[in-house]
Amino acid sequence: MKLNILLILIIFSCSIQTCGGNGPTFDQDRSFEYLVKQCDFGPRNPGSDGYEACKQFIIDESENHADDVVLQPFTYTEQKDHQTYDLVNIIARFNTESDVQIMIGAHWDTRPWAEEDLDKFKRRTPIVGANDGASGVAVLLELMQVMSKNAPPVGVNIVFLDGEDLGVPGINESFGQGAHYFAKHLPIPKLDEAIIVDMVGDAQLTLPMERYSYNQNRELVKWLWNRAHELDLSAFQSKIGYAIYDDHVPLYQHAGIPSIDIIDFKYPNSYANYWHTHSDLPENCSAESLGQVGILLTDYIYSFSEETEGGS
Repeated sequence: MKLNILLILIIFSCSIQTCGGNGPTFDQDRSFEYLVKQCDFGPRNPGSDGYEACKQFIIDESENHADDVVLQPFTYTEQKDHQTYDLVNIIARFNTESDVQIMIGAHWDTRPWAEEDLDKFKRRTPIVGANDGASGVAVLLELMQVMSKNAPPVGVNIVFLDGEDLGVPGINESFGQGAHYFAKHLPIPKLDEAIIVDMVGDAQLTLPMERYSYNQNRELVKWLWNRAHELDLSAFQSKIGYAIYDDHVPLYQHAGIPSIDIIDFKYPNSYANYWHTHSDLPENCSAESLGQVGILLTDYIYSFSEETEGGS
């Protein structure tokens, strides 16, 4: 897929930058500021004050930077406490007239329950979600800054997905509700491919190739990880890791969009866990980690050359 995009657009990419270059600058420090800003709202689980404040913040940022903004409202009754919520996917579109349309997405909601916390008395309370929620959104918000100043050569749809973290452990399909709804009711024309970024702020970032991603869009995974090595982005590891049910799976299952996930599920490492706990805080994340992912995604958007032959 990406090979076809690159071959079609090589002439346009060379007018933007030297072919094979890194493209515009991704500001990792400003991206981290976006992470902290979200956490300042508090937990962003549906129904909370933090959720409403963050929703308006993302909408405002999207309207300030994108060519077009599409809101996709939906409702969902979660399966743990059987609460029904009004949710919304926020889609910020760039270069809407391009024949090639790609998606880069992240979930913006946070977990209502800290069921993995060591303190059993805190397991029913919502988490701040610095890594699991804010990190992917922080990368996307900075990408919008980049594209507002440097028009991308392809259509780029930045999608802030809602309702990802309302799921019940053991029931995969109860997670990723925004992606399920998006894929079943596509609000924009068919997408050529999609990249989901999730849990990418870990200060000890390691990014193996997620297994579902490798099966769904092997060529894109190989291209991105090879490119990461060329750019000396050391977090990207050329080995296949766990299969993780994330927003990329329903995109592929329901809409046939070749989708992948950039994710570090071992947060912070193999010996400790901050995931779905009250330790998921900004001090356990880093600007450098956001930068590694943001630099690669910026390069993905703007860099088109014959070196990607064999890529997706």
